[in-house]
Amino acid sequence: MEKYAIKRGAVEETLLIPLFARKLCAERFPQVFSDETADKLLAQIDYDFSILEQNSRNFFYLFGALEGGMRQKDMAFEIRQYLAQHPEAAVVNLGCGLDYTGQVASNGLCRIYNIDLPDVIEVRNRLLPAQERETNIAADLTDFSWMDKIDASKGAIFCAAGLLCYFPTEAVKRLICTMAERFAGGRLVFDTCGRLGTKMMLRYALKGNNIGSVDAYFYTGNPQKDLSKWSNRLTISARGYMRGYFPLKASEIGFPYRLLCHIADHWIGMQIVDIDFRAGENTSL
Repeated sequence: MEKYAIKRGAVEETLLIPLFARKLCAERFPQVFSDETADKLLAQIDYDFSILEQNSRNFFYLFGALEGGMRQKDMAFEIRQYLAQHPEAAVVNLGCGLDYTGQVASNGLCRIYNIDLPDVIEVRNRLLPAQERETNIAADLTDFSWMDKIDASKGAIFCAAGLLCYFPTEAVKRLICTMAERFAGGRLVFDTCGRLGTKMMLRYALKGNNIGSVDAYFYTGNPQKDLSKWSNRLTISARGYMRGYFPLKASEIGFPYRLLCHIADHWIGMQIVDIDFRAGENTSL
């Protein structure tokens, strides 16, 4: 089988980092996370993984892999919860990259939509082509015409993993308020954290783009308080995403990582946020 070549410095290289992290998480923490797909995808890619392999021996890099694995696990949990009530709903992966959470959580009845920029979808179509009841959509999320392609007649759950922190706050507000208006009865699930955590995540992106302040980007340490101001159609809940869903015992991941999980959830404010879109006349407050 001919492999898909990705060179160092190419845009597609950014797709490999979360994929490699899920592979690493499954290898190092098999009691809490499993992922057979990551290995199969990475085997299809011609790329020099030596730097990622070297980084995998770093204590904090490995914690980042654990974080990536738990985020996918939490998102899959949320999707299954929604599908239990809406079995034929649309499952929409926003900014999907090479993520396959929809497939992981699928009940065989739902319809899966994966949305990302055209260049990303081109890579995805090559490495992770759409399966039955699945559609890959090339679109800019800030151009809301992609919403016309989602059949939400039987419900819709949207997930955005590691995505919204790269958007300006006003862009996130417009996106969420528009979704609330278009998809009443639907749900959006995404990860976020407070200012400190967002600053840490964006450190390299900010430096590379010569942007001086993290405050231009979306973050929230108190989703219920901050986001409820945006619309009267939002019902908001949140919980820590390292230990808010699954206990992560020290016997499974080691005491140092368990301590970091506690710090991440309670001090850095890493959370999974659920927003239910309810019907109403007025969208923006």
